[in-house]
Amino acid sequence: MTITHYEELARTVKEVVAKQKVTDMHTHLYSPNFGGLLLWGVDELLTYHYLVAEVMRWSPIDYEEFWALSKQEQAEHIWKTLFLEHSPVSEACRGVLTSLEGFGVDVKTRDLHQFREVYARYDEYRQVDRVLELANVDHVVMTNDPFDDEERPFWLNGTAPDSRFHAALRIDPLLNDYARSRERLREWGYAVEEEWTEQSVKEVSRFLTDWIGRMKPLYMAVSLPPSFAYPEDSDRGRIIRDCILPVSRERSVPFAMMIGVKRGVNPALQSASDSVDKASLEPLEYMLKHHPDNKFITTFLSRENQHELAVLARKFRNLMVFGCWWFLNNPVLIEEMTRMRVELLGLSVIPQHSDARVLDQLIYKWKHSKEILEKVLIEKYHDVLRTGWTLERSEIERDVADLLRNNFWRFIGREDMIETAGN
Repeated sequence: MTITHYEELARTVKEVVAKQKVTDMHTHLYSPNFGGLLLWGVDELLTYHYLVAEVMRWSPIDYEEFWALSKQEQAEHIWKTLFLEHSPVSEACRGVLTSLEGFGVDVKTRDLHQFREVYARYDEYRQVDRVLELANVDHVVMTNDPFDDEERPFWLNGTAPDSRFHAALRIDPLLNDYARSRERLREWGYAVEEEWTEQSVKEVSRFLTDWIGRMKPLYMAVSLPPSFAYPEDSDRGRIIRDCILPVSRERSVPFAMMIGVKRGVNPALQSASDSVDKASLEPLEYMLKHHPDNKFITTFLSRENQHELAVLARKFRNLMVFGCWWFLNNPVLIEEMTRMRVELLGLSVIPQHSDARVLDQLIYKWKHSKEILEKVLIEKYHDVLRTGWTLERSEIERDVADLLRNNFWRFIGREDMIETAGN
């Protein structure tokens, strides 16, 4: 079908984006057979750290008093303060309502007890099936930390994730706190030495290789501070140089860096305590330039870094820019960043990931993000039509499939996972 008019274009883009399944390439979710690691339900939605930080702006409750409450009591306090005593207009609050409404909960009742009764009808397996269906997500990439004492036993026991859930090897403790991680490695039989020697290089590389073999991750990932520098004469710099980059290249496991998080700005907020700052892109540029055979998947947390990142991606095809991370996951910023990336990089990016920590968040994260993507694509396709160019529906289906799933699978070398547009 040839498209020549705006009304036809807008209708087609909305239909195609709504229909297209998503591969969510970065989440903090878990396969349903990973026990209590998978978070879901209304109480988890309400106690998400975005809402904890927001409620503290209104509530006189002491931090210690709040954390002493049970999960249900925390949820009730947040519901009362942010939803009943004030209108829930923040993106975090709206996200809860979109998730509840999408799941079939009548939010007009404002009855938290009734909401809980709806979720009580499900177990984690049925919940996963239902949420993935509602969010139109076909595959989910987890965040998997071998240093996590609760998660590690699942992998050591040979637990295989649900086929829709894929591992990503998280290496924050290794890179950001090697002094402590070195002791853990020794406990697990990796003979790293006190100094950074050839033996240490060999053993850290063996640790990475062992976990790649165990998890079969789609990429290795790390969150890095705004002060991140490379090359650098530090534990982190040496491990990246001698272990991460060689193993990443040899095992064809891309290195994903999420840069710009300031940890623990207000420790009293616990999981909600982190903040953001601008970072230098020079370390990334150095890696791209000096390691052309490595693949890098990268996002930055500060709005101020986004233009430079998009320009850098124009220069290096071994860089895949992805998502609107954390504090950037607000509609005004998502729209700005998506438009800028499309204008600079065309359709060769991964426009969004959910970063979901609670399963049900997939519903709102993708509903809200798809609405913004529709808006940007309609505008950009219309610009093309005004030149006299024509578009076919099949071309729009191809483009949207690339943006929402195929660009990721293609970049990491999984051609077997690429699907024909419209399917």
